[in-house]
Amino acid sequence: MMSRIDDSTELQERINHEFASLYELIKLANITIGSGEVYDLAHSIRPEEDFEILFRSVMGVEIPDVKFEDKNLTPEYGFHRTNPAFDKAVIKAHEIKKLSYELAATENAVYRLAVEIKKTQKRTNALEKIQIPKYTETIKYIEDVLDEKEREDFFRLKKVKSKKRK
Repeated sequence: MMSRIDDSTELQERINHEFASLYELIKLANITIGSGEVYDLAHSIRPEEDFEILFRSVMGVEIPDVKFEDKNLTPEYGFHRTNPAFDKAVIKAHEIKKLSYELAATENAVYRLAVEIKKTQKRTNALEKIQIPKYTETIKYIEDVLDEKEREDFFRLKKVKSKKRK
């Protein structure tokens, strides 16, 4: 879990850095071809559905794993109204999408593992603080009762022997 937390932190930093550069590219595209045109071009790009969420079990916990097909990026808009700044922004957004898939899988795995660890800690605490002391007391009580019966039997045996002698 700790290594996944480190991976998540590293991915988050990379995504933040990539988003900062993406915003600069979008700002440049807005300046050069206009924000309305950028908006129209952005809506002409189809949302991709090239990922699949698979689950694998790690110590009884279902961990999601995002599988995605990394295919070549082909523009779905005409080059007549665009410029290189917009193209770079599209490429950068595609790279960020891949990082987002990885981050989502990592953070979800960390969350699920943390929930399972918390459940396990509650069970352990219940055993340590409630069940084990209860059974320890029961064992002590049973031992005390058996010791008392043994003493009584021993005393009776002595009494029987002493009466037999007399």
